[in-house]
Amino acid sequence: MTLQRQPLYARAEAELRARIARGDWKPGESLPTEPALAADLGISQGTLRRALDGLERQRLIERRQGIGTHVAEATSERELFHFFRAETLEGGRVTPTSLAHSFETGRADAQEVRALKLARGAKVHRLLRERRIHGCPMILELIALPETLFPGFTMPVAAEVTDELYVHYQRRFGITIVRVEEKLQAVTATAMIGKTLQREEGWPLLLIHRVAFDVMDRPVERRQSWLETTRIRYAVELR
Repeated sequence: MTLQRQPLYARAEAELRARIARGDWKPGESLPTEPALAADLGISQGTLRRALDGLERQRLIERRQGIGTHVAEATSERELFHFFRAETLEGGRVTPTSLAHSFETGRADAQEVRALKLARGAKVHRLLRERRIHGCPMILELIALPETLFPGFTMPVAAEVTDELYVHYQRRFGITIVRVEEKLQAVTATAMIGKTLQREEGWPLLLIHRVAFDVMDRPVERRQSWLETTRIRYAVELR
């Protein structure tokens, strides 16, 4: 394939991203050598390196001296570091476990249609789960996934899970989360949420509205997270 539009590095980056998205190279698999990739795309190695720099910044690839370039593989530790925003009040990192309360598949509501850019009548999988830290429930999450992108997705109810969902998305469905958009809102607990988080109705909580995007910048997950912030806090680093 010869890339004809300018800038060439951006076109090359888009082409490589698309190949990763369709599974030409699996997570953990090595890419061809730079000379081979450059020849395949009809560009110089310098232009190719600029394209690879962009993919590396997006965490789609990893480059190691003496080893080469390979498609980044999701792990629970990696996904927690980049996407789990909670920490102790003293600033320490925490590792949560998850416990599903319910799982269902049904028609997307208006908010899910808008956030996930779905057609009216489309179906979503919905997962309601609590996240525990040191055995205590501190976060309640409601997650919606498009059925078309996650066919056959399910989650065992009342079973504790340690792997991050984003790892499951990549390994089973070939969907890699590369970025999220979040909006924060101060709310109070409903009776159900308060009971789950071991607080009374009306307790102040932090609600995080998240939409997660994949390699092709499609919205693939809508998530609402209620945090009990007397024991943990939301933390993000901006650069």
